[in-house]
Amino acid sequence: MDEARPLWATPLQFVFACISYAVGLGNVWRFPYLCQMYGGGSFLVPYIIMLTVEGMPLLYLELAVGQCMRQGSIGAWRTINPYLSGVGVASVVVSFFLSMYYNVINAWAFWYLFHSFQDPLPWSVCPLNGNRTGYDEECEKASSTQYFWYRKTLNISPSIQESGAVQWEPALCLILAWLLVYLCILRGTESTGKVVYFTALLPYCVLVIYLVRGLTLHGATNGLAYMFTPKMEQLANPKAWINAATQIFFSLGLGFGSLIAFASYNEPSNNCQKHAVIVSIINSSTSIFASVVTFSIYGFKATFNYESCLNKVILLLTNSFDLEDGFLTVSNLEEVKSYLASAYPSKYSEVFPQIKNCSLESELETAVQGTGLAFIVYTEAIKNMEVSQLWSVLYFFMLLMLGIGSMLGNTAAILTPLTDSKVISSYLPKEAISGLVCLVSCAIGLVFTMETGNYWFDIFNDYAATLPLLLIVLVEAAAVCYLYGLRRFESDLKATTGRALNWYWKAMWGGVSPLLIISLSVFYLSDYIITGTLQYQAWDASQGQLVTKDYPPYALAIIGLLVASSTMCIPLGALGTFIVRHLKQGDTASVA
Repeated sequence: MDEARPLWATPLQFVFACISYAVGLGNVWRFPYLCQMYGGGSFLVPYIIMLTVEGMPLLYLELAVGQCMRQGSIGAWRTINPYLSGVGVASVVVSFFLSMYYNVINAWAFWYLFHSFQDPLPWSVCPLNGNRTGYDEECEKASSTQYFWYRKTLNISPSIQESGAVQWEPALCLILAWLLVYLCILRGTESTGKVVYFTALLPYCVLVIYLVRGLTLHGATNGLAYMFTPKMEQLANPKAWINAATQIFFSLGLGFGSLIAFASYNEPSNNCQKHAVIVSIINSSTSIFASVVTFSIYGFKATFNYESCLNKVILLLTNSFDLEDGFLTVSNLEEVKSYLASAYPSKYSEVFPQIKNCSLESELETAVQGTGLAFIVYTEAIKNMEVSQLWSVLYFFMLLMLGIGSMLGNTAAILTPLTDSKVISSYLPKEAISGLVCLVSCAIGLVFTMETGNYWFDIFNDYAATLPLLLIVLVEAAAVCYLYGLRRFESDLKATTGRALNWYWKAMWGGVSPLLIISLSVFYLSDYIITGTLQYQAWDASQGQLVTKDYPPYALAIIGLLVASSTMCIPLGALGTFIVRHLKQGDTASVA
């Protein structure tokens, strides 16, 4: 099997595959949010430290395991120790959960991409009500971008208890997304190796174009100044360090088995240490680069909203006090407001409740992450740009490339162990195995296109991978260092690559990185305990905003099953191996 194993055409293909997988939507919609929340430029301090002590060492560990064992996650960990086959199974289960809901983001990107060719953009204005006498009430209470997202795209229900029907348009987009993924993985490394050049490079082209455009937008400097102005007091905030470690961990895609799968198709002599450093640095640099782009857009959006607010106040005061047009300006607004309050106190008190408090700082401090940033905040900014259709097409095409690139890694983590299995591969060709995985994932993924789909999406996104991945990577590091033996693994690496491990890698693998993962696990568990009843954000159409609700008991049960179904694979795998070995020993003794 080892001799017939497919290989990447060149080491560059492998590097591009890792970059395409690691550089994903989190770099665009999670890292900028963390910068905004935890001190702007000062957040880079814990981020770079966590990259050095956690991200880079664990990435190298997974690449080295895959390359040395030349198998997918299940086979690789079984080779390291027969009792560890459950670790690989757990990785496959988590990757399967991820692929089910992650491709829904690509479906949404397709949906927005198709609508980006309309003039005007459908999320730029509110639709008329049924009587065509005014705008839709829900849209007026929210905003046109929120309305298009929650009502037109998701057609979201008021709560998770009201499931509703499958929305056929997002469902068709999901089927299209899975068809695209299937075509990319159809021939394994042969087809994936060609696709990753596009999924890795094209997002950078779009980001560069957006950077040039962003820097020329009115107010972009306000956003960049907000990002790069460090708030050093945040360095004393433990959550800044915890979120930096979490971002590094999940951004690199550790624990899913994708990196092990990709590395298993390398030549044994490949310098995976160098590639681990390159991928880590490129991934983190992309996060910072994407933040510059995002904050230039943030600055434009915040400045636009701030100036719109001021203009509304000026119009209100001009009409209320019969002021001459052009007399009241932004520069003299506060002075005139003080004069009107003292000269006409009774009239001013009547108007005062309608005067909005306009603040550029508060606009910049509005922190949004995830789908809210990608499909609401960005679309809010895009609709106010000139030639908005062009910028919308470019943006959602970039999101699609980022999403497809990550999906190639997710599916590789599932398919590689399956195609490595002699039992499965003897009955089904690789194309059929890939097709079945895509078909099953797509069928289950239709749940996320229902009216409650976004609520289930949040459940999977928040709970399906977080704690299980931390446990998986902790066991991986402990297994290599203390079960297989660090010296033995070092000799294997030296025999295949010709390079010995230095003290840095040994110290990180053997102590620092595992301790950090234990700390993160303790934080997440304590946070869940302190929080009490788990809650979610539900859309209230009557108010045009999100409201907080408690998860019903059956949703809590599913959250528990999501966590347990992957984590329990590790002890159950070890127990199963022990029972099989014990039975074999019993059979041997009875024959003797």
